[in-house]
Amino acid sequence: MGDGLRTIHIVTTDESIVAQTRAACASLEGWEVGVRRDSESLLSEPPAQGDVVLVDKFLRGGNVYETCAALVGKTRCRIFVVCEYDNQNAEAISRFCGATGVLRSPISASQLRVVLDESGGPRPQMIEERRGGEVDSKALPEALLVEIATGKEDKNLVHALVDPETSLFNYAFLNYKLDEEFKRARRFHQPLSCVMLGFEGQASDDCMRELASIFLCTSRDTDVLGRFDENSFLFLLPNTGPDGARIMANRVRELATERGLRDLVGDPMEISVGISWYPLDSINQKEDLYARAREAFVAARNAGGGVASC
Repeated sequence: MGDGLRTIHIVTTDESIVAQTRAACASLEGWEVGVRRDSESLLSEPPAQGDVVLVDKFLRGGNVYETCAALVGKTRCRIFVVCEYDNQNAEAISRFCGATGVLRSPISASQLRVVLDESGGPRPQMIEERRGGEVDSKALPEALLVEIATGKEDKNLVHALVDPETSLFNYAFLNYKLDEEFKRARRFHQPLSCVMLGFEGQASDDCMRELASIFLCTSRDTDVLGRFDENSFLFLLPNTGPDGARIMANRVRELATERGLRDLVGDPMEISVGISWYPLDSINQKEDLYARAREAFVAARNAGGGVASC
C-alpha cells in the first residue's frame, strides 16, 4: 500500500474482526490495515516482504489450517491465525500447518504489537528454496505436514494426529474437527455432511492402506478424513449436502468392489455407510450430527451393507 507503511493483511469476511484490527492498529506507528476477503488474493497479489498476514479461523469458504499450509512457501510474510480467546488447541495446530502463531480475539493493540515484533525475524523460505526448486506434488499429506513443521514438538504433534496405518487423521483430531466444522457451518449457514463408514471383521495393513487411498481419491482437499476405530472411519464434508455425501459414499463402495478388497478371512469387504447432515431440524449440536450418522451406519451394517441416511 502507500506512504511507506507496512501492511497488516486481515483475511476475513467478519466485519467485527476488521474493526478490531483497525482499532488496534490505530495506535501503532508505521502500520496500516488491508482487508482481504479470501486467501486466493494473497497468492494472486502477494503481500510485500515485511507485511503480516492475519487469517480468520472461521474464514468463509475454506479451512483456515489448510489455507495456512497452502500459503507456506508462497509468501515471505509471517502468518497468524485469529482464533477464540479460550481456544487451547489453535496454537499447536496453527504451527504444525506452517503459521507463525495465533492472535486471540478480541484483538488488542498489545497483542498486535507482540505479533509485529515477531514479524521482524528471517522471512520464511519459498518453496523452490526449501526443496531445491523441485516440488513433489505426490508427497503424502503426513510427509508434507512434517516438512512444514518448525520444531521437534510440532513434529510430535503431527504424528499424534495421524493414524499410523492409514495416514488419515485419528480419533482425537476428528473430535476437534467435528467441533470446528460444525461451528463454522452454523455460523455461516453452510451445509455440512458427516459420513460414518466401515466394514465387519478385520483387514490387513495393506488392505487398510488401499482403502485409505480410495477415500483420498473420492474426496476433496477440504474434506476431513479420519479413522474412527479398528474398522470404521468418519468423514466431515464441508459445504456438502446429503446428495453429495451419497455420491462419495457410493463411489467408495464401487471402488472397494472393483479392487477386490477382502478381510482377513478372505471374504469380500462389504462397506456400510451412514450419513447425517446439517442443517436439519433434529440436529442442533455436533453430538447430534455424529449420533445420527452413527445410527444410520449401524442400520446399514445390520442390513448387510449399503448406504443409509439419518
